[in-house]
Amino acid sequence: MIRKRTALIVSVATTGALLLSACGGDNKDGSAPATSAAATAAGQGRAAVGSPPAGQGPSLLGGTAKSNNARAKTGDWANEPGKPAVKPEAQRWVQLSASQAGALNPVVVNGAGFTLYRFDKDSANPSKSTCNGECASTWPPVVVAPGGKIFLDGVDRSKVGTVNRDDGTLQVTVGGRPVYRFGKDTKPGETKGQGVGGTWFGVAPDGRKAGGGAGGNTGSGSPQPKPATSVTLFDNRNFGDPSQGLSGKGCQNVARDNVASSLQVQGSLKIWSERNCTGRSKVVNGDVADLATIGFDNDISSVFFG
Repeated sequence: MIRKRTALIVSVATTGALLLSACGGDNKDGSAPATSAAATAAGQGRAAVGSPPAGQGPSLLGGTAKSNNARAKTGDWANEPGKPAVKPEAQRWVQLSASQAGALNPVVVNGAGFTLYRFDKDSANPSKSTCNGECASTWPPVVVAPGGKIFLDGVDRSKVGTVNRDDGTLQVTVGGRPVYRFGKDTKPGETKGQGVGGTWFGVAPDGRKAGGGAGGNTGSGSPQPKPATSVTLFDNRNFGDPSQGLSGKGCQNVARDNVASSLQVQGSLKIWSERNCTGRSKVVNGDVADLATIGFDNDISSVFFG
């Protein structure tokens, strides 16, 4: 009888040790153990479709790369300032920060401050990227190496994961939505991809569409204004003459700049304080009777259509 009881005690102790080992404890620095995107998805009961194989999902760590002592000049892909974006390489770490970029607040940016976007033609449940080939050259996906790290700065870890792309790489998702950079954003804080084609929008920390500016919206269920193709700029408030018109595609410089106090527009466009779409910017959705209310009275030098 004594031998049986002893064997039973050893068995219970061994089982408990195994369970403790499987669950894991706190890290040596006192922080909580890293949680992989795959484990997070499993804990929430999300489908395994598109999830990386066990052990290959990245670790989700709270805080910035700097606060986690990530090695300098590694990780988060960013193109050379002023140059077009190119297809990124999978990095050992990426950073997702809830921030403000232009009129988008909040919006997710990467560790280098570049705006991240979502594509309406992708799906969130299950996560699926439909942007491949030439599309992925214009909209480079945010990819992370198997077993890498994702640093979360103001973004809820329950909203973050990865999905397998058609080329086998792991693309980061927010709210189930695959996220991308935009090739024409050549400086941190630019949002030139917002509203492109009526299908591309900055991604909010919960995965919904980021919005902002006059008449902007943040909900995924609200209708997005169509990109404008023309605008009338008035020298006086409340659409008082004299006025000047501007139309076209892309960036257009204003003939008589820094004189507009109101504007009329059907749709959405971005106004800039300097020529060639540089300086301060603001997304405008519809008429603005007094540009002083958005900080742009007598301060429009260029406009971006589309």
